[in-house]
Amino acid sequence: MEETFHSGEYLIVDQLSYHLGKPAPGDVVVFRYPLNPSTFFIKRIIGVPGDTVSIDGNVVTIKNQTYPEGHILDETYINEMSPNSYVTKALGEQEYFVMGDNRDQSSDSRVWGVLEEENIIGRAFLRLFPFNEIDYLPGAAPIIGNKPVDYSN
Repeated sequence: MEETFHSGEYLIVDQLSYHLGKPAPGDVVVFRYPLNPSTFFIKRIIGVPGDTVSIDGNVVTIKNQTYPEGHILDETYINEMSPNSYVTKALGEQEYFVMGDNRDQSSDSRVWGVLEEENIIGRAFLRLFPFNEIDYLPGAAPIIGNKPVDYSN
């Protein structure tokens, strides 16, 4: 999740909110790694139940009821993503697609598949250390911008 988070930071994780509501696109969540539940990961929610996530090179597109033709994500929080990913995944009930912000170094849903809701512990709520980076909902960012898919090419 670099540049958003670094090793050694101290985070408070909100474990209550998702009992009252569902994770949303752009949320930064802490979860049990599906392939080794004793390990915790932190990633960003890209797709939620009912979405179809498509990655073509380095372009991430979401299709859902709101955007039936697809919508390219406006991901201002990442520095770059090499154009080497090709994935399409329709998300079922309680399935999420997560990706790290350091895309070229991230082990995420592109590698190991969808994240089941039962593995989500909570969202990053407060960053308390380092003191010069104290933040409420650190890394939270909307991921749907104003970039509709252009099929004219």
